[in-house]
Amino acid sequence: MKKVNNSFLIIAITALLILPTGCGSKKIESWAYTHEPDKETIALYDNGKAVFKGENYTYTKDDSWITLTDKSKNELKLRYEMNGEGMTLYEKSTYKLDKSAENAETENNGDGESIIGTWVQDNGWSYVFTPEGEFSEEGIFFGHYSVDDEKSCIRLMYNDPIEDAFLYYTLNGDELTVDYPWPMTKTEQN
Repeated sequence: MKKVNNSFLIIAITALLILPTGCGSKKIESWAYTHEPDKETIALYDNGKAVFKGENYTYTKDDSWITLTDKSKNELKLRYEMNGEGMTLYEKSTYKLDKSAENAETENNGDGESIIGTWVQDNGWSYVFTPEGEFSEEGIFFGHYSVDDEKSCIRLMYNDPIEDAFLYYTLNGDELTVDYPWPMTKTEQN
């Protein structure tokens, strides 16, 4: 049996330790949804890399936005707000105006000027905003809403004992895109 060179052994062990950590990159932030605190949603590394929902990106971050860029140079801008030890991360969802006859009373013709109407996604998620200032979220949560046109923000005030939610939105014809707030916590390590 041949003697193993100590230098070779040290290099091999060092390489094995470095490879799993991304060639020396250090995770500087790791966040999870508060309802799944041990399942990482977003991780930011000191080398400018990020992982969001299992997908790899590069990122930049300022006081309000985390901008993720994929390998095809497509950008995903995530608004965020820090609150103590937690963070609120806003994720975009796009809804289409339901123009069916049963929803005609909502008085929205898809001109991009009003959130009033029934808005749906292919997965069945929905919002209904009435002219009287009432809303329904997913047909489960109900309450009143107000709109701040200047800030492009909808405030949802739930009938249930749920904290008010603030949705940032954009209208484009018959599409409503909302930045939905998700409370985040630092990822628990298993």
